[in-house]
Amino acid sequence: MTPEEFSSELRQAGFEQFVVVEREPRGRLGQHSHPFESKALILSGEIGLVVDGHESRYRPGDVFHLANGQIHEEWYGPLGVRYLVGRK
Repeated sequence: MTPEEFSSELRQAGFEQFVVVEREPRGRLGQHSHPFESKALILSGEIGLVVDGHESRYRPGDVFHLANGQIHEEWYGPLGVRYLVGRK
C-alpha cells in the first residue's frame, strides 16, 4: 500500500490529522497512552508495540492501530522507525 492509498483510506475512515513520525534507533517509550485514536503505516525501519502484555512487531508496509487512550509501550529497531500516522 502506498502512503497516498493509506491516506485516502484514513480520510474515508474519518481521520483528519496526518503526521510522519520518525523515532531514533533502539529507542523505547515506557507505558503511556495518547488522547487520540491512531492508525499508522510503517514506511521504514521497525517498531514494536506491547499492548495488554502482547508484543507485536511492525515493518515497512505493515499497519498498526491504537484506540484512543489505549495504554501501550513502544520500542524501535536498529534503524529506528518512520511511519505515516492518522489521528482522530
